[in-house]
Amino acid sequence: MSDQTLELLKVNLGIMSKNRDTYLSTIIESIVNELQTEQGVSIDLDNELHVMFIVDYSAWRYRSRGEGILPRNLQFRLHNLVLSEKENKNG
Repeated sequence: MSDQTLELLKVNLGIMSKNRDTYLSTIIESIVNELQTEQGVSIDLDNELHVMFIVDYSAWRYRSRGEGILPRNLQFRLHNLVLSEKENKNG
């Protein structure tokens, strides 16, 4: 996980202090792990699309406490990441 990802998440959430950094970092790491192990997506933290998906997904998980249905825009983006990964492996 990069410091940039954490800082972007904090901006997204409007958090300025470091009080929640450990919790937010854990959310980010769990999402990256989930994407890699469960979805088979190779995360590239130099790829802005990957970073912003992780930030937006982490922000949703933080705000919703992981409850409820994943918003449609995140579902769509996740689907595209998975398809892109399959195309890269097969292509």
